[in-house]
Amino acid sequence: MIEARHLRVLRAVARTGSYSAAARELGCTQPAVSQQMKALEQSAGTPLLVRTGRETRLTQAGDALLRHAVGILAGLTAAEEEVAAIAGLRAGRVRLVSFPSGSSQLVPTALAAMRAAHPGTRVSLVEAEPPRSVEMLRNGDCEIAVAFRYPDVRGADPAAEAEWDDLVVRPLLADRLVGLVPEGHRLADAAKADIAELADEPWIAGCPRCRRHLVEVCENAGFTPRIDFATDDYPAVIGLVGAGLGVAALPELTLESVRAKGAVAITMEPAVQREIVALTLPDLARVPAVEAMLDHLAEAARR
Repeated sequence: MIEARHLRVLRAVARTGSYSAAARELGCTQPAVSQQMKALEQSAGTPLLVRTGRETRLTQAGDALLRHAVGILAGLTAAEEEVAAIAGLRAGRVRLVSFPSGSSQLVPTALAAMRAAHPGTRVSLVEAEPPRSVEMLRNGDCEIAVAFRYPDVRGADPAAEAEWDDLVVRPLLADRLVGLVPEGHRLADAAKADIAELADEPWIAGCPRCRRHLVEVCENAGFTPRIDFATDDYPAVIGLVGAGLGVAALPELTLESVRAKGAVAITMEPAVQREIVALTLPDLARVPAVEAMLDHLAEAARR
């Protein structure tokens, strides 16, 4: 098997014209050069150098191998430099995927901090709701997925509990679910309200996962919500509530970036929180740029 260190010795011998000069260039002993050349010729299965007096010259096979060795060693050097740059956060990339309310609140602070701390690392962001974002992570379309899940109000669900078992999970936030009612609603001035008090109201629901969870929470409280409108766009949900078209239950994070004109947020009982996390694959978690991005996300969540 031909090794890179043997190719470096061959190049040094060809360039200097002798084992002793090659040893001085490489910073090793002449016997070490001789031994490595012997090992290289054994791997090649043919002589690579011919000694005539004090002169050492390449055979035809040695000349052919040297031509390839130059490109191989140049490529290896470039690869070593690129890997070192990535390891030292002077280069590399982190592709992030996040759900919309995370993108508007949590992620910008983390991305700005990452870019300021490591300007050589390219960071990018696309939006996707879980479970699509988790699929993108597993398919290699991103390095980090900011995702969420709700507690199972109906009891243990083994499939839900195992959803992230093969991933590295960095907890970020516990995001409380709040009720949203139109101004002038009978509960608008209430400090808190039981969700069962909204049983007869028309409902406006969010993303499919949020919609599913809303139905579970309501059914656990003894009623099935009448969902008149459903949209993945949280500003649209808030706008529909503000227009008096129904009530909603939204994660608190979604209200921080939208002016809830015509709508009032109320504390809802029973208290329900969604778990917001950053996910990555175990092998990716050891990549310096990914590790740094996870740290910045955690710091943004703490703030």
